[in-house]
Amino acid sequence: MDYGYMLGYWKRGAPADALETVQAAERLGFDSVWTAEAYGSDAFTPLAWWGASTSTIRLATGIAQLSARTPASTAMTAMTLDHLSGGRVILGLGVSGPQVVEGWYGQPFPKPLARTREYVAILRSIMARQAPVEAAGPQLPLPRTGEGTTGLGKPLMSTLHPLRPHIPIHLAAEGPRNTALAAEIADGWLPFLFSPANDAQARSLLAEGFAKRYASLPPAERFEVSVPVPIVVDADVEAAADRLRPMIALYVGGMGAKGANFHFDAVARLGFEAECLAIQEHYLAGRKEEAIAAVPTRLVDEIGLIGPAERIRDGLERWEESVVTRILVQGDRAALEAIAQLRA
Repeated sequence: MDYGYMLGYWKRGAPADALETVQAAERLGFDSVWTAEAYGSDAFTPLAWWGASTSTIRLATGIAQLSARTPASTAMTAMTLDHLSGGRVILGLGVSGPQVVEGWYGQPFPKPLARTREYVAILRSIMARQAPVEAAGPQLPLPRTGEGTTGLGKPLMSTLHPLRPHIPIHLAAEGPRNTALAAEIADGWLPFLFSPANDAQARSLLAEGFAKRYASLPPAERFEVSVPVPIVVDADVEAAADRLRPMIALYVGGMGAKGANFHFDAVARLGFEAECLAIQEHYLAGRKEEAIAAVPTRLVDEIGLIGPAERIRDGLERWEESVVTRILVQGDRAALEAIAQLRA
């Protein structure tokens, strides 16, 4: 089991001690630091900033959103950062959801799996730099032709030579079909709101994708599964759970729309459908405190690690026996240090 540090995104500016914590994660032996984006802070800039003050820790987006950038822009950014960091980039990607894609980026949200497949294929072609890039589409044609164009576009090849011809691409996925897609076309899978209770289903879906895996990719044995695990070290288990309930309530109840919330679906599949319905009903009605209170401790326990260090140690055993290959610690400096001590 590898361990990384999940920083995510922020609302009121970067945490004051973020750089020091990233440097501490590197000293403590964590192999990667992961950032995210929704519709505020972006995923790449923090990695460039903190990466300049580190030397070995891998720099990973967890996740960069497909609709935020064209495939060419994403490839340029990843290749540039890979050069500057000495080959430390992991490119984590995700489709997000229709509310963000259409409401924030002003992009359509049809056939997200097909769009992901096209997007990743273009990235691979650009970063390999073997020939000018062409893509048939239909969602992401290169070069673009037809109505509304000048007709002057032509296939181009990156002027930047890659430091590495194969930057690892990991796909975020919560649903069955895109989980299988990750195993088919990517180097890793980034589940969210995952539990070791999902293990058998996850292995089955990944096996489905591995059966169709591209021959040009590293073998399935090297496929990585990296999952953010919220961790709170506290002698009081309920107090620890209280620190995570607002986050779970937000994703289950407030992200997406009723009937179109991938996070709701992921948690409901863990056997918490009734609880999810109650959380969502409260949240969408503006009763956030009631939504937070409706998150049961056993749900927090299912997707996170909470309580005193010895309880967290016991909980880690479930994760280490699962399909997960890397735990991304989602927590404060105390959580990082506790996990480092438990590993030692």
